[in-house]
Amino acid sequence: MEVKDQVIVVTGGGSGIGRALCERFAADGASAVIVADLHETNAREVAAAIGGQARALNVGIEADVQKLVNEVTAQFGRIDLFCSNAGIIVRADEDAANADWQRHWDVNVMAHVYAARAVLPQMLARGQGYLLNTASAAGLLSQVNAAPYSVTKHAAVAFAEWLSIAYGDKGLRVSCLCPQGVDTPMLRDAGGSGRKSFLVEGSLTAQRVADCVVEGLRREEFLILPHPEVLTFFQRKAQDYERWLRGMRRLREKVMSSGA
Repeated sequence: MEVKDQVIVVTGGGSGIGRALCERFAADGASAVIVADLHETNAREVAAAIGGQARALNVGIEADVQKLVNEVTAQFGRIDLFCSNAGIIVRADEDAANADWQRHWDVNVMAHVYAARAVLPQMLARGQGYLLNTASAAGLLSQVNAAPYSVTKHAAVAFAEWLSIAYGDKGLRVSCLCPQGVDTPMLRDAGGSGRKSFLVEGSLTAQRVADCVVEGLRREEFLILPHPEVLTFFQRKAQDYERWLRGMRRLREKVMSSGA
């Protein structure tokens, strides 16, 4: 898939990876980039800078996602690429408040479901369309200090995988973006904790991730892994699960003792 001349929606487009995606898509000649974000001011700032359009959006509310898809489709006639990118993280264990678990579920999982429900009918009717779902390396491995995030990112990967299985022979292309540390507000201040994440070391810029996304879309890869070592870790996990778990326990102990 080439970005040029495509109508593209990016959720969480007001900052971080989403902003970098919007900037890159515009630079590569997309015919329209719709910057959707919970924080409308951020969306407007990005849209103004790239010549796109801003939309206020709470991805955790299905009616709002459907409204966005309807409006964009009415204006441009189609949506070629829907980037379901918004996400949240709170550093907490299994005893995180139920409200935090539910918020993670709504934003990190159901937002992908809502996007698919809204945009799939038109894509399947045309026999073509692309979904890019942002998950995380935590969805393939784990996030040792954030249970709700780790669990919901696993679910996000599973849903993207299911979409590819169900509709990959009907013209739908699906990619699942699974970066490790990315230098974004989410990484620098996870959940408002004010603590520096252990993933800061080795993190990539959001712009570098956007470059990897464009290349992954061009190759129509399911897994887009800006950190190539994630694939090695994933393979080791599959090859020897017990050994991998022991290593992750050691990592958690190190992370928790450092407060990162």
